[in-house]
Amino acid sequence: MVLLRYHKGTILVRGNVRVPNSTWDPHFGAFRTLAIYYPEVLQFLRLSKVSFKDDVLNLLPCPDLASNTILRDYQAEALEAWIKGGNRGVIVLPTGAGKTIVAIAAISHVNAPTLVAVPTIDLMEQWRTTLEKEFKVEIGAYGGGETSLQAITVSTYDSAYLRAEELGDKFILVIFDEVHHLPAPSYSQIAELFAAPFRLGLTATYFREDEGHKVLPRLVGNIVYELETDDLAGTHLSHYTLEKMLVNLTPVEQAAYEENYAVFLNFLRWKRIKLRSARDFQRFIMRTGSDPRAREALLARNKALDIALNSSNKIKALKRLLARSSKKKVLIFTQHNKLVYRISREFLIPAITHQTPKEERSEILGRFKSGAYQRIVTSRVLDEGIDVPDATIGIILSGTGSSREFIQRLGRLLRKKKGKRARLVEIVSNETREIGISKRRRR
Repeated sequence: MVLLRYHKGTILVRGNVRVPNSTWDPHFGAFRTLAIYYPEVLQFLRLSKVSFKDDVLNLLPCPDLASNTILRDYQAEALEAWIKGGNRGVIVLPTGAGKTIVAIAAISHVNAPTLVAVPTIDLMEQWRTTLEKEFKVEIGAYGGGETSLQAITVSTYDSAYLRAEELGDKFILVIFDEVHHLPAPSYSQIAELFAAPFRLGLTATYFREDEGHKVLPRLVGNIVYELETDDLAGTHLSHYTLEKMLVNLTPVEQAAYEENYAVFLNFLRWKRIKLRSARDFQRFIMRTGSDPRAREALLARNKALDIALNSSNKIKALKRLLARSSKKKVLIFTQHNKLVYRISREFLIPAITHQTPKEERSEILGRFKSGAYQRIVTSRVLDEGIDVPDATIGIILSGTGSSREFIQRLGRLLRKKKGKRARLVEIVSNETREIGISKRRRR
């Protein structure tokens, strides 16, 4: 008789059978494999017609998790595709399309202990509130100092990683919100150390510039359902337009930009360095730790980009846009906090950054929702996950070349409202590297 037992993120297989992906552990006198391979171990033993006792899962007591949520047609299709995939896989839906609703339906379908892993404490609280309202049960939480374990528990990725060995045998289903974060070296261990056979990944932006998404099929499963923004625009999401405004640097800014960027380019030519990919740039960054000239070149590049991203003519263009949009709700996005606070001071617009206290952030978003505030300026803190009230116009004054960031910012505007046409405007400094950054994020 083969005995299967969970032990600190792994499965011990006692008996004269070596299962796939296992190694011999002489201390325990058993084969050991990562908990992620639990379904494969069961399948192997069954196909091999080996008699075994399964003591892997130590599930939490669970009430009936019935849900009355009514799914839209595409949400029902997404759930059905996930079920057909063996209750495993990734669902890719645009921001605002109701990924949380699909997750609620998945929890109700499985009707068993579930962990929801999220990137931030803000998202943990948002999920917790939604799930308590839906299932009328106490929802556990791991993160922000809380360690409350319940049949449905929401955890930050950080806490799930730190507690993976402890929690890995307690759940049947693990839901990874914003699953594109999971390939990070530490976070991927959450998936590896949990025995949960059922897994659901949710995201609006599956692909990563570093190609980390290639490990997601092993950790969660393949993409089982995918829709893009244009698939739902005009039906379940608002129609939208994308615009780009080019502004020139002032003569003084242009001279300073060219002087600094020349330092960077001259160094690359001198050392015959070609930056064709993100990996090439990472190698260059590593070089700056030991090469003073490389560090000087990097600092000059950063100064040039800072000039382009924060040019004074962008502020003037913003002023014109706001004057023409006095009755519209507007979200203003920047790359760095410095510009956020400048805009906040000059235009008397509430600002939200990672430094904004939780209570103040909630108050600002509440007043934006009620219409007391018509504008908010933010850096990257509202790009992902957080439920942002309805807005019609988004203005990007600066950002990275990340397509994910661009898609998330667009998604903040797409909540459906009768007669609404959302508008996302980029303000880009002409004849600078920001032109290329804009092209990359629109890919």
